[in-house]
Amino acid sequence: LLPLWLMHECFSVGQRMYFSPCMGLVMLLSVKDENDNMPVLTEDMFSGILSKGTKQGTSFMRVSAIDLDDPSTSNADLRYKILTQTPSQPLENMFQVDSRTGAISLSAEGSSLLDSSQVSNYKLVVQVKDLGNQSLGYRALANVEIAVVENTWITPNPVLLHEHLNVTYPKKISKVSQGKVHYYLKGSFPQGLFSIDLEGNIYVTRALDRESQAEYEIQIFAENEDGMLYNEPLELLLTVMDENDNGDVSLHAGSEIITLKAEDYDDPKTNNAKIAYEILSQEPQGSEGFLFHIGKDSGVITLQDSKLKTNAAKYYHLLVFAADLAGTEGGLSSTCTVLIKVVDVNDSPPVFSQTKYGPFSFPEDTEVGTLITTITATDADEEIKFKFVNFSVESGNEDETFKILSSPQNGTASIWLEKVLCTCACARYVLIVSVRNDEELVGKEQDASSTATVHVLVKDVNEAPVLTQKRYEVSIPESIALGTVLLTVKATDPDIHTPSLRNDSMNWLSIDEHSGEVRVMQALDREMMQDVYTVQVIAQDKGSPSMMVTADIAIHILDVNDNSPFLVGDYSKSHLCTPQREKQSIIISAFDLDGAENSVPLIFALANSPMLQRNWRINLINDTHAYLTMRISWLEPKVHLVTIILKDMTVCLCTMEGECMQEVGRMEGKPTVISAVSIIVGTLGTIGMELPTKTKETRKKCKACDNLYSP
Repeated sequence: LLPLWLMHECFSVGQRMYFSPCMGLVMLLSVKDENDNMPVLTEDMFSGILSKGTKQGTSFMRVSAIDLDDPSTSNADLRYKILTQTPSQPLENMFQVDSRTGAISLSAEGSSLLDSSQVSNYKLVVQVKDLGNQSLGYRALANVEIAVVENTWITPNPVLLHEHLNVTYPKKISKVSQGKVHYYLKGSFPQGLFSIDLEGNIYVTRALDRESQAEYEIQIFAENEDGMLYNEPLELLLTVMDENDNGDVSLHAGSEIITLKAEDYDDPKTNNAKIAYEILSQEPQGSEGFLFHIGKDSGVITLQDSKLKTNAAKYYHLLVFAADLAGTEGGLSSTCTVLIKVVDVNDSPPVFSQTKYGPFSFPEDTEVGTLITTITATDADEEIKFKFVNFSVESGNEDETFKILSSPQNGTASIWLEKVLCTCACARYVLIVSVRNDEELVGKEQDASSTATVHVLVKDVNEAPVLTQKRYEVSIPESIALGTVLLTVKATDPDIHTPSLRNDSMNWLSIDEHSGEVRVMQALDREMMQDVYTVQVIAQDKGSPSMMVTADIAIHILDVNDNSPFLVGDYSKSHLCTPQREKQSIIISAFDLDGAENSVPLIFALANSPMLQRNWRINLINDTHAYLTMRISWLEPKVHLVTIILKDMTVCLCTMEGECMQEVGRMEGKPTVISAVSIIVGTLGTIGMELPTKTKETRKKCKACDNLYSP
């Protein structure tokens, strides 16, 4: 609504001012919005990164557009819809879009089928339309590119951190990754002790005190713009180490642990001040007595043997006795308790739960990505970081047919099929797999228990042969020489196969079962098959059951001029009258079995005889018919022998004089170049017809000069 104030003008005349009534008038105009703006995309190309394992319905990117129409009306009510997805594998509706917000997420099926090893990139076309759910409205199309990556939302490795660490804070201690999301932390720790930034870097903000808290379980959350969790929260385990922890030191028998010193204020030059030390008890007790020894005079506590293990006890309490008079009877004594903490070192190599796996049998048509087996190894060390292991294939996988994926925290590895199996390449695989700690071993070497073999057998599958073409086509003249190779049929099949022909009704062809060559074995005749002769080639293997594949061979037979024209019809009852009557004639018809390029138009001509030329005349009706009439008005009433020459058409190359450059020679077993037909005409009677030995003459049309000639 626009308020307009209209004022009357005030005016003056001479020295006096005259005022017309000045009054204000308010007019309210209501401006109604029209849908005259179409949606405008905020970006030319929308790009997003999608991690495998993202939950269904959790948006990972958004398509957005603006509409300058009134936002309170449907003119600016934008709706989004996915039109196409490329590629459409493994499902054509892997994604869904929120019709109102443009937020793109995985569908239920897409969440379970998403695999970056199969499809690493998707392209979507998303339509944005105004006028809400109405069918009309302006539309815009958004191009969306989605990169699919492996799941990066994985549990970070545990962190060991010394207490009272003198460094600059905040100090980075770990990192997670899930793309452009909002991170936050939860756990049983004071607020602000740990933090996480936009890149997923996790920090401790101040020094830690082991006596206050020795371990922290930090939960890590990742949310999208809508406040929805991308996936289940991760847990980071942080252990606070003693400030005087000396790290991974393996003590051997005789190693000094600590020195005890007792003081006696008697004269040090006498036995009254000479102190002797002895271990009275050890808790827990060892299976073979005391694990520790103390020097009687020195008070030095040493390790009795190298069998100290954290899995036996993490702490030992020693009750130590100290007495003067060198420990003899009657001296004064005192006791103290020594607490010894056993710190784990990586002195136990990981070992397989079994040294042989399999044999596992898989048919050679097993799909790539199939799980072969899962193998397991254990580690007797106590510290978490010493338990982390990695597996690798030492031999047997040189062609990378298999892929091994380690799970260091769980001590397992899964072996997957990475390439297509084929018995022709290898029928049995023996994989030598080893397992090692991430941390270096202390005081020990890997042994045979850290190696296992995995046996995989490949079972033969009778596969159908595959022809290199689904259809073969070839064009050949019908005069092609016998034995000519038309084409070669090739098939790919790991098994032995034999090719053969089917539907060769004329028995014109043969196929070599070894080379696949298809040859002409008998003379072809286009007139019998009307241009195309179709047979089938069969490639059949010798498996049980036998498998085969077929393909059509289409042979286009090109016409050659190998047929003479001939008269068609019975003229025995035809006659002419003398004297000649007006418009009387005999219609004669001829035909040539060759194709149009070697037959029509046919030429009808009288034999080169003066008498025939004087008495008779031939007039063409069309390409295959002509009139035979009397040239003179009166002929003697009798049976007349009229010799007619029939000629067909062919095209040849010509000399400068307009003559054909190639002679038409006699074909073995075929008619010659001239075809003469004699017709016996009886005036005032019937016509008799005789057919002498047929010969064939060809009328030649020159390409160069386009001249026609008649004998």
